[in-house]
Amino acid sequence: KLKTESNRKQHDVPFKMMPSFAMKTTSKRQLCAQAHASGSKTSRRKTATTKRAFVQRHARERELRSVASRATSEVATDAETPIEKSSTSFDAVMDIDAVMKILPHRYPFLLVDRIVDYEQGKQAVGLKNVTINDNFFTGHFPTRPIMPGVLIVEALAQVGGIAMMDPDDPKENFFFGGIDACKFRKPVVPGDTLMLKVALKKMNKRFGVAKMEAKAFVGEDLVCEAELTLYMGN
Repeated sequence: KLKTESNRKQHDVPFKMMPSFAMKTTSKRQLCAQAHASGSKTSRRKTATTKRAFVQRHARERELRSVASRATSEVATDAETPIEKSSTSFDAVMDIDAVMKILPHRYPFLLVDRIVDYEQGKQAVGLKNVTINDNFFTGHFPTRPIMPGVLIVEALAQVGGIAMMDPDDPKENFFFGGIDACKFRKPVVPGDTLMLKVALKKMNKRFGVAKMEAKAFVGEDLVCEAELTLYMGN
């Protein structure tokens, strides 16, 4: 009996004497809850990231299919177009008559057939059809006809002159003042269409000096580029 009462007294510990145990138990529960909540958030983030990756991948695949479809359609269209109708024709902003009203050059040194784009005082794009009938091919070269590089630069300068001069009052002439950073990339041969683009970078009207960036193309190929300086005068 004494042992039983002693055991009961030992085990009947008042609740007030067990604060640390209760706190530990509560702390463990809170930690478990926090860990569960953290795991849920991580899981939700992973799920959201996976969904975004799936949507992005699906969008890329749809875009690639669309591009492939357009390319196939273009190839089919090109295949249906006869070769004699596939060339590009550029409408003239200035035809040869308008060009000759501005430029003083004449055969055999008029090297611009038409102007296809034009902003007075800013830029111009000209076109030169290169044919075997051009007189310089007789000697340059008899067995390998190539348009002389200096004439490509001259053609660019003529387009530059059109860009810098007033088409309604072309009283003054223009002359070369300098050619810088000139490079020839590819030969120009009979049958080529030479596209000549010149953009003005600086224009001093008081002294009549213009600096411009000039580039010549055959198709998509850059064949010549240079920085030109032209002087206006009589």
